[in-house]
Amino acid sequence: MENKAHALMAGIFTIGLLVTAVLMGVWLNRDRVERVPYEIATQLPVPGLNPQATVRYRGLDVGKVEKITFDPDVKGQILIHISVSKETPVTLSTYAVLGYQGVTGIAYVQLDDDGSKPADLSSSRKEVARIELRPGLLDKIQKRGLAILDQTQILTSRLNELLDASNQQRMLGAFDKVGQAADRIGGIPKQLEPTIAKLNSRQGALTQVSDAAERVNTAADRFDADTLPRINSLTNEISTTVRSLDRTVDQFNRNPQSILFGSRGGTPGPGEPGFAAPPERGTR
Repeated sequence: MENKAHALMAGIFTIGLLVTAVLMGVWLNRDRVERVPYEIATQLPVPGLNPQATVRYRGLDVGKVEKITFDPDVKGQILIHISVSKETPVTLSTYAVLGYQGVTGIAYVQLDDDGSKPADLSSSRKEVARIELRPGLLDKIQKRGLAILDQTQILTSRLNELLDASNQQRMLGAFDKVGQAADRIGGIPKQLEPTIAKLNSRQGALTQVSDAAERVNTAADRFDADTLPRINSLTNEISTTVRSLDRTVDQFNRNPQSILFGSRGGTPGPGEPGFAAPPERGTR
């Protein structure tokens, strides 16, 4: 009986020691960082996101996802409860997107800020502030992929319409017409050969006329440089001779006897023989 009591006491002591060790471990490993709660409200899908997922601010680990629930006030809306360190600069323009780690597909919350509203976003356990969740890279790729598929389907249907039997016949007819037009265009040079030959002959005649005009210009230049000065000199001599003849004729008309007796001498001047001073005015 006494041995059983000792065994019971030893078991209770062992259990108590284990519980104490566990509590000490939990207490020592507890998160001592003061965190601020926030909520992310979205109607976008959140594949791969689980509680305890990492929350990052521009790549730095700042917190974790506490839980993921549905919004009781808005049907279909998801609430992501996160807690981040007090030092995280969350402002009114802070937003969240979902990121994915490598090829594992594990999602995390990425916080960023566009700087449009730099005022701090205050939050507490009683009044939890909400942060907007914007479409991430995967969502954008999905939307653009759907748009590309729609455009591809439209293009395929138009190609099918273009390549139906009736349109094929029309395209073949158009190709035939283009070939015929090309053949006609290829025959144009042969048809123009006689005309080109005539133009070449006319061009020879024009060349001869041009050579003749050039010779005339050369002769005119020589006439201006050689013959014309001689003609001008001869004209000057003739003019001088004519003026001398005019003076002789005029003298003959005034004094015809000068032919027989010669021309009278001029009136003697002062100091010459026969010079007589004119009488002074006022003398009689």
